[in-house]
Amino acid sequence: MTFRVTQNAARTLIAGLAVLTLGLPSHAHGEVSEVRIAQQFGIGYLPLTVMYHEHLLEKEAAKAGLGTLKVSWSQFGAGNAMNEALLSGNLDFPSGGVGPLLTVWSKTKGRQDVKGVAALNSMPLYLVSVDPQVKTIKDFTEKDRIALPAVKISIQAVTLEMAAAQAFGEDHYNKLDPLTVGLPHPDAMAAMLAGKTEITAHFGSAPFMYQELENPRAHRVLDSYEVLGGPHTFNVVWTTAKFHDANPKTYAAFLAALDDAMTIIKNEPKRAADIYIDAEHSKLAVDFVEKMIRDPENVFTTTPQKMMKYAAFMKQVGAIATAPADWKELFFPEIDNASGS
Repeated sequence: MTFRVTQNAARTLIAGLAVLTLGLPSHAHGEVSEVRIAQQFGIGYLPLTVMYHEHLLEKEAAKAGLGTLKVSWSQFGAGNAMNEALLSGNLDFPSGGVGPLLTVWSKTKGRQDVKGVAALNSMPLYLVSVDPQVKTIKDFTEKDRIALPAVKISIQAVTLEMAAAQAFGEDHYNKLDPLTVGLPHPDAMAAMLAGKTEITAHFGSAPFMYQELENPRAHRVLDSYEVLGGPHTFNVVWTTAKFHDANPKTYAAFLAALDDAMTIIKNEPKRAADIYIDAEHSKLAVDFVEKMIRDPENVFTTTPQKMMKYAAFMKQVGAIATAPADWKELFFPEIDNASGS
């Protein structure tokens, strides 16, 4: 990526971007001359990684007659920091889990009107522990700490609350919240496997959860597909109504580039694995990454899936003030024809 930002440095980045973006020129046709995209860590963001590496948005913008479009990329540790950047006008396309999207959608409804652009995938999330005493979430005690991207609002945090409601009763959905600690996935994996901190579990994502399970001390405690009753969307991209409405050609070019990336992943998984390793400067074996891409439980798609289950739960527990009537209310209309849920 052009530059990387952890959650701890997010506010510094936002302040710097506010200075850098003042007075940026626009194209003669009124659309932006620069698009700012952010992603987080993991192979769940592979469509964006492919888009970045292959300059797909620049190519689609040129085909649409937009001229030379500057595309700037950044990497954050959690969706809440990206939402701060979006709402302060310093980011155009954040990406992250369903939880951060639902949070910012509810918060901005009737104001900035942030909505989803498209899904990036349907992928499971594993809660992994190195504590041999922890077989299910009922076995966690006060001595355990569960690392996840952001407390309360990340998709892992919401999924853990949903699992707790199923295990302990709806009134105790937040029983495990005091055990959670916000950490970017790479830091969480390193802390748990090192065994030198309070972190004994990590609610992560691919590739980190698969890497962790190769360690003989690690075992899976929970699978989000079990909690949701089947495959569900993990990552999504979103933006503001202002950007969507003011930049229709750029927005369409973004969707076209995303489709181009999905095609590469589907038809050329080995190439997609090579791209991931090169773009992320990863030390993972190509075969390991390609296996994840080919795994039937990991589906790269722009179609949302089971997002309303998350919305209904977050509304029920007061995490969001309002819930969408259906998934289409949560997204801009360009993907209305998708068979989402």
